[in-house]
Amino acid sequence: MTIASRKPLRVLVVDGYKRAQRDEYVRDWGVTPSEAYAAELRRIEPSLVTDICLPADEGANLPDGDGLAGYDGIALTGSSLHIHSPEPAVTRQVELMRAIYASGTPAFGSCWGIQIGAVAAGGTVALNPNGIEIGFARRIHLTAAGARHPLLAGRPPVYDAPAIHFDSIVAPPADATILAANAMSPIQAAEFRQDGGNFWGVQYHPEFSLGLVATILRRHSHVLVDQGFRRDEAETAAFLADLEALDADPARADLAWAHGLDAEVLDPLRRVTELRNFLEMRVKPHASARGRA
Repeated sequence: MTIASRKPLRVLVVDGYKRAQRDEYVRDWGVTPSEAYAAELRRIEPSLVTDICLPADEGANLPDGDGLAGYDGIALTGSSLHIHSPEPAVTRQVELMRAIYASGTPAFGSCWGIQIGAVAAGGTVALNPNGIEIGFARRIHLTAAGARHPLLAGRPPVYDAPAIHFDSIVAPPADATILAANAMSPIQAAEFRQDGGNFWGVQYHPEFSLGLVATILRRHSHVLVDQGFRRDEAETAAFLADLEALDADPARADLAWAHGLDAEVLDPLRRVTELRNFLEMRVKPHASARGRA
């Protein structure tokens, strides 16, 4: 097959948010969470074709097993839902993830995505006993398995990443490999296997730019103050302004030093390491094995 005749890769982006929360994203950021996620994937692989599904919506037209198997990869976004408080918007997503496993299509999830991947394979998610991890996950360290795993290829032994989550995986599925952890969350990256399917996920958000982190934290500014991360609203506003300034100019060494951020967060190529590795090492080989590339 010539380069000109190769079919573009197709990835399904599963949006974990309810309509009201998606509308907040559009109001504050200009696009929905899944649209932002898809844009990051296409920035890595410009020829990528992305579709979006909305399983949190009642009556959503969700792909069946054959439809899921038609994709080269599937990516799951974050969400403001809590998987340990079941409601139809949650249970539909768990059932969809079970179907994704059964389809054999490579899947990747960020934050809520890894939690859905865990629960659908028999794991347990609860309110994080160590508290809220907000803004950035600090000093994530690779496990011995993670240092050898393709998902984290290119990451240093210890790194930071954008993050915001109230819940965490407290019991992994039976067939799981823990790839990274930190003091806040014992599972920061993992691989799960279930029903012949394979899932890679991270508890943090490699798809989040610093500008998006600031936009989301602005909606949670009261949490930053209430939890003691910032003393008051004025200090919070100054912090968010610094993040936006760094987003516009990652070379601002003064701000990077002040907030303890390095190239793993500031460099737009290094920040998305896990997304790039998923596309290169799972999606493309899967497409080639099916004769699509």
